Amino acid sequence: MRRRAFTRTACGLLLAGAAPAMAQPAWTTLPPTPALPPPASDGRLRIGDVELFHAVFGDGAPVLLLHGGMGHSNYWGHQIAALAGRHRVIALDSRGHGRSTLSPRRMSYPLLADDVVGVLDALKIRRAAIVGWSDGGIVGLELAMRRPDRVDRLLAFGANFNLQGLRPQGAQSATFTQYAERCRLDHAAMSPTPANWQRLLDDLRRMWGSSPTWTRADLARIGVPTTIVGAEHDEIISREHTAELAVAIPGARLSQLPGVSHFAMLQDPARFNAELAAFLRP
Repeated sequence: MRRRAFTRTACGLLLAGAAPAMAQPAWTTLPPTPALPPPASDGRLRIGDVELFHAVFGDGAPVLLLHGGMGHSNYWGHQIAALAGRHRVIALDSRGHGRSTLSPRRMSYPLLADDVVGVLDALKIRRAAIVGWSDGGIVGLELAMRRPDRVDRLLAFGANFNLQGLRPQGAQSATFTQYAERCRLDHAAMSPTPANWQRLLDDLRRMWGSSPTWTRADLARIGVPTTIVGAEHDEIISREHTAELAVAIPGARLSQLPGVSHFAMLQDPARFNAELAAFLRP
């Protein structure tokens, strides 16, 4: 009896020791940036004073993907793979980001929105569904207010409409710090002007520190179908601000993604893609 009890105890200890360590919560991670799938076409378009890299995937109703500050269109790799079977997906590197060039002009959200209109014109796209993350979401809001004729519908993830929506010290979080370093290395490898990283960073910091400054009255002018998406653990934007943004836009739908942060499209692609599918449903 004593021997059998000892054996059972020993087996239990061995099994306990073999149990895997608890997985790190997704929202504390920054998974690898995916590569872009093979495009139907890609290259740089001369838009005003810059050359903007774009890539086109699939066929169908157009969907334009706008990435966040410091990043590039590869951050949408998981979403492009999911969307390209039913849509014509256009992924764009914003001016100064990724494979696009930077000009001496001061960065601003209206300027970035003008770039988007220029790309749509160059590709002969009258209207597109706009999906924007962070800075890309703010550009999407700018377009919805100023050029609604070019926006079929808008999904803005991780976007703010004024400076009060920013979380104090959010940019100093471990995940965002890791993201910034990854972007620096990517810029050195991808940019046609890699020496411009610090100038780009200074320009972005100035823009982030002074804009956007929209009022609820501004947002009330948005008439395109809009989905506002937040993340439970967003390092940069408060959940309350995301909800406030959705309330201010007539008829906007609000979705708060659980268990993820400002990088939800990497941390939980399946859930993020399901959100996109619901947004794009006719």
